[in-house]
Amino acid sequence: MAIIGYIRVSSTKQTLQHQRFEIEQFAKKNHILIDKWVMETISSRKALSKRKLGQLLDSLNNGDILIAAEISRLGRSLLEVMRILESCLNKNCQVWTLKENYRLGNDIQSKVMAFAFGLSAEIERNLISQRTKASLESVRASGKRLGRPFAAQSKKLKLSDNAKKVKKLLDMGMTRYKIAKIVGVKHATLSRFINRMGW
Repeated sequence: MAIIGYIRVSSTKQTLQHQRFEIEQFAKKNHILIDKWVMETISSRKALSKRKLGQLLDSLNNGDILIAAEISRLGRSLLEVMRILESCLNKNCQVWTLKENYRLGNDIQSKVMAFAFGLSAEIERNLISQRTKASLESVRASGKRLGRPFAAQSKKLKLSDNAKKVKKLLDMGMTRYKIAKIVGVKHATLSRFINRMGW
């Protein structure tokens, strides 16, 4: 059996030492020895397989205890946290968090809590899906076009400020190659812009 302290921050502006200090104080108070530390500076948006936590979960053995300062250090969403907890419980490992004071193991209370987490995650997922669908339908019903507005596209192409100039040069019979050179963009970029404008 091993006791592992897991620490994660999402940016270099945050410090790993604060979480480590919290876990060390907890261990000292409860006469626990941390056998291994896993620390990483990475966004929880990254896939679990690209994080040290993913490797740690694969290497856990029966009876191991994973300690984190708070449950949000494990994952970004409730759904991801649930998958991590499920992985630990299937290996008969415990997950302890200091902030929430969770002691999740293979006992019935932990299984009930895990079920509640899972149900909450499913409800959250369904609600997000329903809100997104309702919002899109409302936008469509109002006749608005979905997607990036044209103004944003034209700014992205760096041609919106030169639209009148481009139109004038086109009307004068100048080739697209010459116009592209004058406004300082590639021929393909200018062509896309002209096609979007419908000229």
